[in-house]
Amino acid sequence: MSEACFSVWRHPRPTGAKGLCVGARCDLPVPARRAKRLARRIQAHARRHRLLHEIWTSPLRRSADVGRWLRRWGWIHHRDAALSELDFGTWDGRPWSEIPKDEIDAWVADFAGGQPGGGESLEALLRRVMTWSGERPGALVVSHGGWMLARRWVADHPDRTPAPEAWPQPPAYAERWSFPAGARA
Repeated sequence: MSEACFSVWRHPRPTGAKGLCVGARCDLPVPARRAKRLARRIQAHARRHRLLHEIWTSPLRRSADVGRWLRRWGWIHHRDAALSELDFGTWDGRPWSEIPKDEIDAWVADFAGGQPGGGESLEALLRRVMTWSGERPGALVVSHGGWMLARRWVADHPDRTPAPEAWPQPPAYAERWSFPAGARA
Protein backbone atom coordinates (compact mmCIF):
# COMPACT_ATOMS: atom_id res chain seq x y z
CA MET A 1 0.00 0.00 0.00
CA SER A 2 1.33 3.43 -0.86
CA GLU A 3 1.86 5.72 2.08
CA ALA A 4 -0.34 8.31 0.36
CA CYS A 5 -3.36 5.98 0.53
CA PHE A 6 -5.93 5.00 3.11
CA SER A 7 -7.88 1.73 3.26
CA VAL A 8 -11.61 1.23 3.62
CA TRP A 9 -13.29 -2.12 4.22
CA ARG A 10 -16.96 -2.67 3.65
CA HIS A 11 -18.60 -4.10 6.75
CA PRO A 12 -19.33 -7.84 6.91
CA ARG A 13 -22.64 -9.17 5.58
CA PRO A 14 -25.37 -8.22 8.09
CA THR A 15 -28.11 -10.54 9.24
CA GLY A 16 -31.50 -10.03 7.58
CA ALA A 17 -30.45 -7.68 4.76
CA LYS A 18 -31.46 -9.82 1.79
CA GLY A 19 -33.96 -8.00 -0.41
CA LEU A 20 -34.10 -4.91 1.83
CA CYS A 21 -33.18 -1.31 1.17
CA VAL A 22 -30.48 -0.93 3.82
CA GLY A 23 -29.21 2.55 4.59
CA ALA A 24 -28.30 4.78 7.50
CA ARG A 25 -31.53 4.22 9.46
CA CYS A 26 -31.46 0.42 9.26
CA ASP A 27 -29.03 -0.77 11.93
CA LEU A 28 -28.79 -4.48 11.21
CA PRO A 29 -26.52 -6.72 13.29
CA VAL A 30 -23.51 -8.64 12.01
CA PRO A 31 -22.76 -12.10 13.41
CA ALA A 32 -19.90 -11.78 15.92
CA ARG A 33 -17.85 -14.32 14.02
CA ARG A 34 -17.94 -12.24 10.81
CA ALA A 35 -17.04 -9.03 12.66
CA LYS A 36 -14.15 -10.75 14.43
CA ARG A 37 -12.88 -12.29 11.17
CA LEU A 38 -12.76 -8.87 9.47
CA ALA A 39 -11.11 -7.35 12.55
CA ARG A 40 -8.37 -10.02 12.30
CA ARG A 41 -7.82 -9.18 8.61
CA ILE A 42 -7.52 -5.48 9.43
CA GLN A 43 -5.13 -6.26 12.27
CA ALA A 44 -2.93 -8.32 9.91
CA HIS A 45 -3.00 -5.53 7.30
CA ALA A 46 -1.91 -2.97 9.90
CA ARG A 47 0.89 -5.22 11.10
CA ARG A 48 2.10 -5.94 7.54
CA HIS A 49 2.16 -2.22 6.66
CA ARG A 50 3.29 -0.98 10.10
CA LEU A 51 0.23 1.21 10.55
CA LEU A 52 -1.15 2.71 13.73
CA HIS A 53 -3.63 0.58 15.65
CA GLU A 54 -6.42 3.05 15.09
CA ILE A 55 -9.70 2.33 13.31
CA TRP A 56 -12.47 4.64 12.09
CA THR A 57 -15.97 3.19 11.68
CA SER A 58 -19.50 4.23 11.03
CA PRO A 59 -21.58 4.16 14.24
CA LEU A 60 -23.91 1.58 12.67
CA ARG A 61 -23.46 -1.89 14.23
CA ARG A 62 -22.49 -3.58 10.98
CA SER A 63 -19.35 -1.41 10.91
CA ALA A 64 -18.83 -0.50 14.56
CA ASP A 65 -18.83 -4.14 15.72
CA VAL A 66 -15.56 -4.65 13.83
CA GLY A 67 -14.09 -1.64 15.63
CA ARG A 68 -15.27 -3.01 18.97
CA TRP A 69 -13.25 -6.19 18.39
CA LEU A 70 -10.18 -4.15 17.57
CA ARG A 71 -10.73 -1.99 20.65
CA ARG A 72 -10.74 -5.16 22.79
CA TRP A 73 -7.28 -5.87 21.38
CA GLY A 74 -5.93 -2.44 22.35
CA TRP A 75 -6.79 -0.36 19.30
CA ILE A 76 -8.20 3.16 19.34
CA HIS A 77 -11.73 3.09 17.89
CA HIS A 78 -13.35 6.24 16.44
CA ARG A 79 -17.03 6.20 15.46
CA ASP A 80 -17.95 8.88 12.97
CA ALA A 81 -21.44 9.45 11.51
CA ALA A 82 -19.79 10.91 8.39
CA LEU A 83 -18.86 7.31 7.48
CA SER A 84 -22.51 6.14 7.52
CA GLU A 85 -24.41 4.71 4.60
CA LEU A 86 -26.73 6.86 2.46
CA ASP A 87 -29.96 7.69 4.31
CA PHE A 88 -32.79 6.22 2.26
CA GLY A 89 -35.47 7.90 4.39
CA THR A 90 -38.77 5.99 4.51
CA TRP A 91 -37.37 3.34 2.16
CA ASP A 92 -34.82 2.26 4.76
CA GLY A 93 -35.46 -1.25 6.04
CA ARG A 94 -38.27 -1.93 3.55
CA PRO A 95 -38.15 -4.66 0.93
CA TRP A 96 -37.15 -3.19 -2.44
CA SER A 97 -40.15 -5.01 -3.92
CA GLU A 98 -42.51 -2.89 -1.78
CA ILE A 99 -41.06 0.48 -2.77
CA PRO A 100 -43.29 1.97 -5.50
CA LYS A 101 -41.62 1.84 -8.92
CA ASP A 102 -42.60 5.45 -9.66
CA GLU A 103 -40.64 6.58 -6.56
CA ILE A 104 -37.57 4.66 -7.69
CA ASP A 105 -37.96 6.05 -11.22
CA ALA A 106 -38.18 9.60 -9.83
CA TRP A 107 -34.91 9.07 -7.93
CA VAL A 108 -33.18 7.64 -11.01
CA ALA A 109 -34.40 10.65 -13.05
CA ASP A 110 -32.67 12.97 -10.55
CA PHE A 111 -30.00 10.52 -9.40
CA ALA A 112 -27.60 13.02 -7.84
CA GLY A 113 -30.12 15.48 -6.41
CA GLY A 114 -33.10 13.27 -5.59
CA GLN A 115 -33.74 12.19 -2.02
CA PRO A 116 -34.80 8.54 -2.01
CA GLY A 117 -37.64 8.06 0.46
CA GLY A 118 -37.20 11.68 1.54
CA GLY A 119 -33.73 10.87 2.89
CA GLU A 120 -30.32 12.04 1.77
CA SER A 121 -29.35 12.95 -1.78
CA LEU A 122 -26.31 11.47 -3.44
CA GLU A 123 -24.95 15.02 -3.69
CA ALA A 124 -25.14 15.25 0.13
CA LEU A 125 -23.33 11.90 0.49
CA LEU A 126 -20.60 13.09 -1.90
CA ARG A 127 -20.16 16.27 0.20
CA ARG A 128 -19.96 14.14 3.35
CA VAL A 129 -17.33 11.91 1.76
CA MET A 130 -15.29 14.89 0.55
CA THR A 131 -15.25 16.55 3.97
CA TRP A 132 -14.60 13.49 6.14
CA SER A 133 -12.07 14.68 8.70
CA GLY A 134 -10.29 11.36 9.36
CA GLU A 135 -8.86 10.98 5.87
CA ARG A 136 -5.10 10.79 5.95
CA PRO A 137 -2.37 8.47 4.65
CA GLY A 138 -2.49 5.09 6.39
CA ALA A 139 -5.96 5.57 7.89
CA LEU A 140 -7.97 2.36 8.39
CA VAL A 141 -11.74 2.53 8.00
CA VAL A 142 -14.79 0.25 8.12
CA SER A 143 -17.74 1.79 6.32
CA HIS A 144 -20.54 0.94 3.89
CA GLY A 145 -20.91 0.15 0.22
CA GLY A 146 -22.60 3.47 -0.59
CA TRP A 147 -19.91 5.48 1.21
CA MET A 148 -17.19 3.57 -0.63
CA LEU A 149 -18.91 4.08 -3.99
CA ALA A 150 -19.19 7.81 -3.32
CA ARG A 151 -15.51 7.98 -2.32
CA ARG A 152 -14.53 6.13 -5.49
CA TRP A 153 -16.64 8.57 -7.52
CA VAL A 154 -14.89 11.55 -5.91
CA ALA A 155 -11.47 10.02 -6.67
CA ASP A 156 -12.24 8.97 -10.26
CA HIS A 157 -14.65 11.71 -11.42
CA PRO A 158 -14.04 14.88 -9.39
CA ASP A 159 -15.73 17.12 -11.95
CA ARG A 160 -18.67 14.92 -13.03
CA THR A 161 -22.18 14.64 -11.64
CA PRO A 162 -23.05 10.98 -11.04
CA ALA A 163 -25.50 9.30 -13.40
CA PRO A 164 -27.11 5.91 -12.71
CA GLU A 165 -25.53 4.24 -15.74
CA ALA A 166 -22.03 5.38 -14.71
CA TRP A 167 -22.33 4.57 -11.00
CA PRO A 168 -19.78 1.87 -10.03
CA GLN A 169 -20.64 -1.57 -8.69
CA PRO A 170 -20.51 -1.95 -4.90
CA PRO A 171 -17.69 -3.79 -3.19
CA ALA A 172 -18.29 -7.25 -1.77
CA TYR A 173 -18.91 -7.51 1.95
CA ALA A 174 -15.60 -7.27 3.88
CA GLU A 175 -13.76 -6.16 0.70
CA ARG A 176 -10.99 -3.56 1.00
CA TRP A 177 -10.51 -0.63 -1.33
CA SER A 178 -7.56 1.76 -1.17
CA PHE A 179 -8.02 5.44 -1.94
CA PRO A 180 -5.51 8.20 -2.47
CA ALA A 181 -5.49 10.41 0.61
CA GLY A 182 -6.38 13.98 -0.22
CA ALA A 183 -7.80 13.25 -3.71
CA ARG A 184 -10.85 15.47 -3.45
CA ALA A 185 -12.85 17.60 -5.82
